[in-house]
Amino acid sequence: MYTGFAFGTLACGFSTTYDMLMITRSLAGAFGGVLGALVMSMVSDAVPLERRAGAIGLVMASFSVASVAGVPIGLFLADKFNWQMPFLSLGGFSVLIWFTSFFTVPNMRKHLIAGEKPKNPLQVLSSIFGNKNARIGLLFSAMLMLGHFTIVPFISPYMVGNVGLSEGELMYIYLVGGACTMFFSPWVGKMADKYGRLTIFTIFGTLVMLPIFAITNLPVLPLWQCLVVAAVFFVFANGRFVPSTTMETAVIAPEIRGSYMSIRSSVQQLASGLAAFVAGIIITEKPSVFSQEAKALVNYNYVGAIAIFFSLLALWVARHLKATTTQ
Repeated sequence: MYTGFAFGTLACGFSTTYDMLMITRSLAGAFGGVLGALVMSMVSDAVPLERRAGAIGLVMASFSVASVAGVPIGLFLADKFNWQMPFLSLGGFSVLIWFTSFFTVPNMRKHLIAGEKPKNPLQVLSSIFGNKNARIGLLFSAMLMLGHFTIVPFISPYMVGNVGLSEGELMYIYLVGGACTMFFSPWVGKMADKYGRLTIFTIFGTLVMLPIFAITNLPVLPLWQCLVVAAVFFVFANGRFVPSTTMETAVIAPEIRGSYMSIRSSVQQLASGLAAFVAGIIITEKPSVFSQEAKALVNYNYVGAIAIFFSLLALWVARHLKATTTQ
């Protein structure tokens, strides 16, 4: 998978037409989209459940580092050289990581049952969707995405058209939010290991509703106050994703965990797309008083109420998840 991602990314840098760029980027995404699920499966196999939340918190912190650093670095390279340079640099760096991981990451095959033939895709799907606990886990993931991505895609236009931030100030929202989650994720993981995954998820799953309500009802505010609200939202939202991900790694037997996490990733993508689609139907636009180019969003507060509703449902579904005896 990582080989396909690395060379797909390099191919983006050698694209000469828009169609070729779309094909090569889709190729990189097809491989890269599976990698997140594989990483979580490998961490779950390597770390016992009682210490797993801390490990997943570190992995999620690394995602935040990539988010905070990746976009500015990519923009810098594109500005200094050309648009191909971010792809070529990332692809080349990925090749170096491939060689490093080949010699340092151990083969993780303990979850394989000796003598058992590999299952075909239909058998794998049957094993997952025929398992009640796995179905509850997938429902849990969908509820979390619906409670998150109904508002996330519209934060930027709302901040510009309704709150009065400039386009240039938007980067600080994600920079501060990403930096806070980067430092906060490992701590949340440790707390989940110490006090229980469901307990910490319940705390942050409840607290996150406050910034959801605030961020979807913001009046005109100065930048620093917007940064505070956005940082609290990202921290609390990430605070529920660390324990919830850990909980889901334990809902199914290790030998099909990788398949389950891949399907979970697909369910998350579908749910996040559905969330943005539903929110887009509800939200309308009107001229903004701050800019002729920007549009103010109408009904964003209703979308916030929907996000809170699904967040409440996620809290309820979480109580029906059970850890397998083989974790």
